Amino acid sequence: MTDFGLLVRTAVSVVLLGGVAVVVLRAAGVRPWWGPAPALLRAGLQLTALSLVLAGVITDPWWVAAALMVMFVAAVTVSARRAGVRLVDACRTAVAMGAGVSLAGVVVFSSGAVELTPRYALAVGAMVVGNAMTVATLAGRQFAQARLDRWSEVEAWLALGATPRRAVRDVARIAVHDALIPAVDQTRTTGLVVLPGAFVGAIFGGLSPIEAGRFQLVVLAAILASGTITAVLTVRLTSRVAVRPGAVR
Repeated sequence: MTDFGLLVRTAVSVVLLGGVAVVVLRAAGVRPWWGPAPALLRAGLQLTALSLVLAGVITDPWWVAAALMVMFVAAVTVSARRAGVRLVDACRTAVAMGAGVSLAGVVVFSSGAVELTPRYALAVGAMVVGNAMTVATLAGRQFAQARLDRWSEVEAWLALGATPRRAVRDVARIAVHDALIPAVDQTRTTGLVVLPGAFVGAIFGGLSPIEAGRFQLVVLAAILASGTITAVLTVRLTSRVAVRPGAVR
């Protein structure tokens, strides 16, 4: 059981750090400057609920599968909302993310690189789904913005009789490239600038630094593969659009 005093100290540190973020944004005139406060409160409530639930189901494969499905649905919803897409495009986002996450999971566990247990399935699945959500959001937003910025080029291709997919091919490639920048940069700087959560968590869980590093490398590869598939499919499944998009908010 976690010590009550430690919980209090944790709460104090979170409140202070959240307060710093709010004060800095308020002083800089950034709106909404209060954003970090509700975000941290929501994260605290969600993590508390998740911790209580997982404590009882982390060894049950069916409950873990259900938890991953809930995470996936939530990730698709958030990504679609952030990208400002319609319901049909949300379904396409789900297909893109599902393909990326599924392939990464099959390779990781079928190869034996990570043991297929409920605990590891939840850990790897959650990290891959979370990163796929970020990539899908970035790909959708970057694709819409690139079409807007280079609409004259797209329109010229359409005027020459090109298909909508061909007309946006170049801007689609730009969107995929930009969407993958965070994942690629994280991979490049791992161990040099960043100590990723999977590595730190594995060490805290009792693994040796070598085993923790091996686990982190597998996770990074899964994230890159999943993100690449997600980004490409996100723009491919919406590349038939031949109308000028509105400005990305």
